[in-house]
Amino acid sequence: MRKIVYISDEDFLKHQMTPGHPESPDRLTAIEKALKTAGLWQKLEHITPIPSSMEQLLRVHSREHIDSIYLLGTKASAGGLVTVDPDTYMNADTLNAARKAAGAAVLAVDKVLSGDTDAAFCAVRPPGHHAERDRAMGFCFFNNIAVGGAQALETHGLSRVAIVDFDVHHGNGTQDIFKNDARVLFCSTHQYPFYPGTGDRSPADNIVNVPLPAGADGRMFRQAVSSDWLPALHDFKPEMLFISAGFDAHREDPLALLGLVEEDYYWVTRQLVDMARQHCRGRVVSSLEGGYNLAALGASVTAHVRALLEC
Repeated sequence: MRKIVYISDEDFLKHQMTPGHPESPDRLTAIEKALKTAGLWQKLEHITPIPSSMEQLLRVHSREHIDSIYLLGTKASAGGLVTVDPDTYMNADTLNAARKAAGAAVLAVDKVLSGDTDAAFCAVRPPGHHAERDRAMGFCFFNNIAVGGAQALETHGLSRVAIVDFDVHHGNGTQDIFKNDARVLFCSTHQYPFYPGTGDRSPADNIVNVPLPAGADGRMFRQAVSSDWLPALHDFKPEMLFISAGFDAHREDPLALLGLVEEDYYWVTRQLVDMARQHCRGRVVSSLEGGYNLAALGASVTAHVRALLEC
């Protein structure tokens, strides 16, 4: 059994948006409960992150964007919610949580590349893959997985990293940050047309977008991974693999119209770790993105973590 670190923090529960908002603290509580019920919680090493630094954020975001989020965070700390976009808000604890979510990816990279662990799962919120270089959107403020990828490249000197994203929404932020960066391969499956309206094509040689129609099931998802992702990953030969692990393509999720189930998340994780074993010593960092049906989220993360442990 592989050694896996689970990176999370109670501060992630303090970030709250409007009442009834789907991206709620209950998501992390549901994940913890499901992992404990499955007997996996005690098999993980549990650590907490520190907030990401300005230097780490500047690798993937503009100074103007970072300053704007810090300013909004200051306003939120005075009390009440601050609106970032029509469905994204900051409260007094959001800035700290967002910095720690990005910091979790940094810590995960450092732990994996030091040899302290085989892989890491970051149970964080707010999520990150919609955050572009210059814009927060879609529940996201800083691009957590991009900050982690940049840590591997800039601090640890890797030459090639791959980021795969199976969230039901296209990772427009990750694409925006790394488009035309030959050091990064970005692969995404997602429902299209759907929020945020991108991902209908692959705009650069290092981008592999596979749009799926509403109603697509696990068979279509597995075909996309097998025919598009895996050949590109094997050709690229990454030195480290990152996963934007969104579970809102589940058939029970209220925000989308794809038909994946837990077994699909187990399968894709096995495929990805097998690929990582071939090319990057099995080094994998996974960070939570979407997933809004609490029962389906807990079951899907359990399948994902089980595969990380068993591979």
